[in-house]
Amino acid sequence: MNRSDLAPLIDHTVLGPAITPDDVRMTLDEARQYGMNACLPPYALELAVEYAPEVTLMTVVGFPHGHHDPAVKRDEGVTAWRAGADELDVVLNVGRLKAGEDDAVRDELAELIAAVPIPVKVIIETALLTDAEKRRACEAAAAADAAMVKTSTGFADGGATVDDVALMSESLPVKASGGIGSYDEAVAMLEAGADRIGASSGVAILEGAPTQA
Repeated sequence: MNRSDLAPLIDHTVLGPAITPDDVRMTLDEARQYGMNACLPPYALELAVEYAPEVTLMTVVGFPHGHHDPAVKRDEGVTAWRAGADELDVVLNVGRLKAGEDDAVRDELAELIAAVPIPVKVIIETALLTDAEKRRACEAAAAADAAMVKTSTGFADGGATVDDVALMSESLPVKASGGIGSYDEAVAMLEAGADRIGASSGVAILEGAPTQA
């Protein structure tokens, strides 16, 4: 896959407890230069809309553990949409899923998804789940009308794997995220069934890609 085809599939990501506005601007500069999307902290959306209005913007909801009250998640999503987010990545409540409360997990997601007119991806945090739990998480996301499921926040041990991407893609389009740092790794995820790549290493991935087919 050449660079120009790959770039729109990458959500160039800058998340973490010490992210500054300058970090955000640098990420937006790179996204704009290479033709990537950008995934930013919620506080940075207004800055991003003004600084790089041509970049597709996404932010996170219930991040990083997914344990917010459902109404707080909904309001956080609505606030992010109104601030300029084009897409949302919401963290599923892994604890409730593990407890077998699948209906509650589905209803929480559905409440948020119904409240915003933009695509919502559901982060299921694969490193914490068995294969059976991954399937149930994807089923809950699909029942809630999510646009995609996403492998990881990047804040748990472990990230995207080709096996998880293949499993998840049986239910919904997949965003592979977590530990993807090279062109070859990104292509492996896409070949396994991923539709999008989330990575802080977007530039490195594209620099390793051929410029022509």
